[in-house]
Amino acid sequence: MEASTEKIVNGVNVSRLSDTLNLIKENPEISKFQFRAANHWDKGMHNQATVKDFYGALQEDTTREPMRFDEDEPPVLLGVNQGANPVEYLLVALSGCLTTSLVAHAAAHDIQINDVSSRYEGDIDLRGFLGVSEDVPKGYQKINVFFKIDADIPDEQKEELVRMAQKYSPVFNMLKNTVPISVKLEK
Repeated sequence: MEASTEKIVNGVNVSRLSDTLNLIKENPEISKFQFRAANHWDKGMHNQATVKDFYGALQEDTTREPMRFDEDEPPVLLGVNQGANPVEYLLVALSGCLTTSLVAHAAAHDIQINDVSSRYEGDIDLRGFLGVSEDVPKGYQKINVFFKIDADIPDEQKEELVRMAQKYSPVFNMLKNTVPISVKLEK
């Protein structure tokens, strides 16, 4: 597509987005992706996850350089702060996915966004993780999300954008509805 006919809103190429949606409607197999991560323990509470290749749009994609994510715990949880802890990465994943969903859907509806910021708070009681109490959930008991949207639209439209972010965010929906997970020992 020529640059002169492309429509860009919020940095999103809405013309390409529309073309992609049309291709997916014609061939739903294009929309099936498999993302991957690998992890290796270093020592103590420190380990490193790596993301590189994935399958999507009917092909393997090995074009990007590996991205590494250090995971650790703060000293109070026996780590040495070499990275965010895994439950913090979950909040980071949620923040990226909700924000991306909000901005993309705003662009698709021709809503110009000047700025979006958000804050995430996850409440967890470590008695579950530590095995101190079987009555305490082992993960977050509650996650609160707070959005600030700078756009020349009424608050009602901003609230609708936040609802759309929740409706279309894969990470939000995986957390809200849970996803089946299979864990096996590889021999």
